[in-house]
Amino acid sequence: MSIPVEQILLPGRRDVGAAPEGADVLLAAKLAGEGRDVLFVLRDDAGLARRAAVAEFFAPGTDTIEFPAWDCLPYDRVSPRRALVGRRLAALGQLTENAGGGRLILTTVSAVLQRVPPRDFLKGAGKVLKSGTRIEPDELVCDLERFGFNRIETVTEPGEYAVRGGIVDVYPAGAGGPVRLDFFGDELDTLRSFDPATQRSTGEVASIALTPVSEAPLDPEAISRFRTNYREQFQTSGSDDPLYEAISEGRRHQGFEHWLPLFHDNLETLFDYLPDATVLFDHQAEAALQARRDLIAEYFTARQTIPDADSGVPYRPVNPDTMFVSADVLDAALKSRAVCDLSPYETGGTDIGAHVSRDYADVRIDPNANVYESVAQDIRAFSDDKKRIVVACFSEGSQERLRGLLTEHDAPVLRISGKNDAEPGGAVMAVIGLDRGFALGDLVVITESDMLGERMARPGRRRIRPENFIAEVSSLAPGDLVVHVDHGIGQFQNLETIEVGGAPHDCLQIAYAGDSKLFLPVENVDLLTRYGSEDAGVQLDRLGGAAWQARRAKLKERVREMADELIKIAASRELKSAPKFVTHDGAYEEFAARFAFNETEDQLEAIADVLGDLQKGRPTDRLVCGDVGFGKT
Repeated sequence: MSIPVEQILLPGRRDVGAAPEGADVLLAAKLAGEGRDVLFVLRDDAGLARRAAVAEFFAPGTDTIEFPAWDCLPYDRVSPRRALVGRRLAALGQLTENAGGGRLILTTVSAVLQRVPPRDFLKGAGKVLKSGTRIEPDELVCDLERFGFNRIETVTEPGEYAVRGGIVDVYPAGAGGPVRLDFFGDELDTLRSFDPATQRSTGEVASIALTPVSEAPLDPEAISRFRTNYREQFQTSGSDDPLYEAISEGRRHQGFEHWLPLFHDNLETLFDYLPDATVLFDHQAEAALQARRDLIAEYFTARQTIPDADSGVPYRPVNPDTMFVSADVLDAALKSRAVCDLSPYETGGTDIGAHVSRDYADVRIDPNANVYESVAQDIRAFSDDKKRIVVACFSEGSQERLRGLLTEHDAPVLRISGKNDAEPGGAVMAVIGLDRGFALGDLVVITESDMLGERMARPGRRRIRPENFIAEVSSLAPGDLVVHVDHGIGQFQNLETIEVGGAPHDCLQIAYAGDSKLFLPVENVDLLTRYGSEDAGVQLDRLGGAAWQARRAKLKERVREMADELIKIAASRELKSAPKFVTHDGAYEEFAARFAFNETEDQLEAIADVLGDLQKGRPTDRLVCGDVGFGKT
């Protein structure tokens, strides 16, 4: 690789060009290989995930650490996911305990702009348990509470624990699954992993490491610190704030992490953990930094100006400079470092010599050309030139399909591999989420998007998450009819914050017949569906009435009758025969590869079912549904 390492590692800030996505990770890994810590700041979480996949494949020997941002907005009322916070703390723990060089730290603009707990908070904060360890279960519970674990009845997610006599179930953040600790008195007898879905043991575990799962501790010292800082900063006793009351009692409060500076004597930055690291900024990261700063300022102003009467509870946001990294602090942290602003384009100065691979768009639109023949021809040419070739696919299914198609068009042997081990003149295939390929030195990467065009990933249907409820009900207007699975037809009124157990709770207010009202917590919003017929003449159901349940029972009976008829029809068809239709693999695979989306699991299952029906030799009925212009015909 013709990467000017010595020039890049000199102190100062410079533009580094000819570093498209993918090649930038090779640059970062090369710098880490020189014994330097490298902090690579990406624009967003999606970019971080792609670079992590590239690093895992192309630089498996590099010590790569991912440090994600919180998955919530600044000054939000919801907490970040505990599993994600566990990943953040595990990364900070690695940086604290294994100080040195040669590490590649992947992070995002949002993560680097947020202050983090001080290094002293994580030093010696962990606890390793193994068979034979002597510790009282009550002492372990105190440690788990101090680390931020949440006590519940049944452990299903990271950051939770449960106690049943001499058994303690715990799900450490960053672990592969929960672990069941069986005590004999004060001695830890056995450790067994278990399935959180079935709660059944799956095998023995040698040891587990317990580390904090919350950046805001709730030990007595931290609680006292929070109370003092809260009163001083906001000039109030806190008696009107459920947050203050909850923390004072040692209880977690939804969204309490957004007051993180009040729990510590001081917060640090990610740069404090990496005092000598070289810093790489993703292309257009500067614009992302400014956009994030603007968002922080906007939410801080909004929280300050929201009248108490609207929410019922005052929201007193901490000063942005105590929670986030200002532009001046960031400039000071970068002042004496080697800092690179990466660009995929040549700058005429410090360039690493990579370029984006060929886009086969001209071949795709040519009716007389075949894109697989063109790709196979290029792979043969690269092989003759002793290039190391990597074909990057989005999934294992597309990997197998493209491998068959390219082999059919006489491409060299394409070996499936999990690491970049192609010999000069050889080619490997791998699942790497790169949108565009690149060439650097003797390495050539061709992606599925290069061949077939941009993949338009469409998320599958999902359950509504409480933290996304605003987006989910944004299309609802006061007066719209909705159907509750248990209570029937009602009328949506508004979103209202009510006090439950001394804490604010966002609810959807739904009106029913007889002036009855239902306050539905936002975490149960998936129990609602929009009323699908005309609104005129619709009668609202009565809360607790029998009409809705009677209609449901009648409908269930009608469904049973229909099912009986369908079973009879299906049985009669099983006795009849029809022509068998068999696909020709090559032509069919080329046709299927032109589908411009990543198939969902349901789509793949439907496709397989239809093909299976056509090949059975029995009559069937299938209805293929899709949007207008989707390509059903």
